[in-house]
Amino acid sequence: MMLIHATITTVHEHAACVASSLVPDNLSGMTTVAEGNRVMTVIDGARLRSVIASVDDYLMNLAVAEDTCSLGRMQEQSGNMMVGKNSQEKIL
Repeated sequence: MMLIHATITTVHEHAACVASSLVPDNLSGMTTVAEGNRVMTVIDGARLRSVIASVDDYLMNLAVAEDTCSLGRMQEQSGNMMVGKNSQEKIL
């Protein structure tokens, strides 16, 4: 049986935020870590089709995580926060 090993490395201004957003969606055979300004994800699998599907899902999740972390940082820097229904509740 062949083992397929894929490593995806991306650079982000806020890598820790992106990595922590991705980890909950990792499937078995996936690990994600942040090191400096890089996010590294390793995907291991025995079936090419499964690895390709995992990479596809990961890239979509990565785009959402990057957008979410960027939006949060922009709101943080501008001092703007979205206020929930309860005036005491603030959401970044």
